[in-house]
Amino acid sequence: MHFNLIHIALLFFVTWNTPAFCEDQNQTNSLEPAFRLNGIKTQDAFGPGKSKALHSTVRLMRNNKLIALGTLINAEGYIITKASSCVGAREATMHNGESFPLKIRKRFEEIDLALYQLISQQVEFDCVEWEEGNQTSPASWVFSPYPGLQEIRIGITSGNPRTIGREGGVMGVMLGRDGKENGGIEINEVVPQAAADRAGLLAQDLILSVDGRRVLRKNQVIQIVSSKDPGDMITLEILRNNKKKQLKVTLGHNSVTFELFNRNLQMSGPVSKRKDNFPLILQHDLPLPKEGMGGPLFNLKGKCIGINIARVDRVSTFALPVETIKPYLKKWLPTLDKTLSKGIP
Repeated sequence: MHFNLIHIALLFFVTWNTPAFCEDQNQTNSLEPAFRLNGIKTQDAFGPGKSKALHSTVRLMRNNKLIALGTLINAEGYIITKASSCVGAREATMHNGESFPLKIRKRFEEIDLALYQLISQQVEFDCVEWEEGNQTSPASWVFSPYPGLQEIRIGITSGNPRTIGREGGVMGVMLGRDGKENGGIEINEVVPQAAADRAGLLAQDLILSVDGRRVLRKNQVIQIVSSKDPGDMITLEILRNNKKKQLKVTLGHNSVTFELFNRNLQMSGPVSKRKDNFPLILQHDLPLPKEGMGGPLFNLKGKCIGINIARVDRVSTFALPVETIKPYLKKWLPTLDKTLSKGIP
């Protein structure tokens, strides 16, 4: 069934203005939860698209814990998912609870995707149907499976397709004087809850070396740290109270570290480890957790337009569009089996 904005708008108009959904005349237009944006009745309005989304998605598990979703890209059981989230995945679970062991086939680190294969004697799996070209514009309706694979989540694209540059790792410190005079680079301030704070760094500590490299200028520290990625670990030698000490710091994200007091980010909850360095993204506002990354993003025709790749905050999720993904799949999949390229535009 094909839906467009008029159909969805009509659905909301009818449900919003039906007297049965108003508690009384003094409480205007109180809509029952089932008919709200992500209510079950509204989900059902997406018809076969909802079923297609749930059937073409798998839950990737490690030690019986959900770590990411995967998107079935062909009938032979090949899936793609978010590479930085699925490390150690051992099995995939379908919407009906059936589970299959997994085998890693390829990692595309440049775009944070991984290709896996379901190990099964099953002849044919449900898979997504790709949309050719970018068929979205700001405020286009989109939907994705929710991690339990019993519901979908509905929303809109909320930004123009664009490149997301490399962010680089940060410690979360304000550096003071260079080290020529006092023998080390002074830390003026440590950002609360940032990587440096969690590692135990304090104001007035002097940084002597980073990863074994002696540093005497602030720019040296900045260059070494910014060359690393969020999640990388560095080793600092510091001087505190005339005593040398080594600390290991797992670097954080710049956007999170220096916006810790941003109310939106405070309310966002867990976000994706990698949220940067993508050649092209679609942005949308679907309320998905970070474990929902790797799952497909659909348009109103029920066709897959991208793969959810990063939960940025509570109102922003990035998806890799099909036009970014397909060159990697076309290059790799034909070497496995010629039939794998079916359905890839």
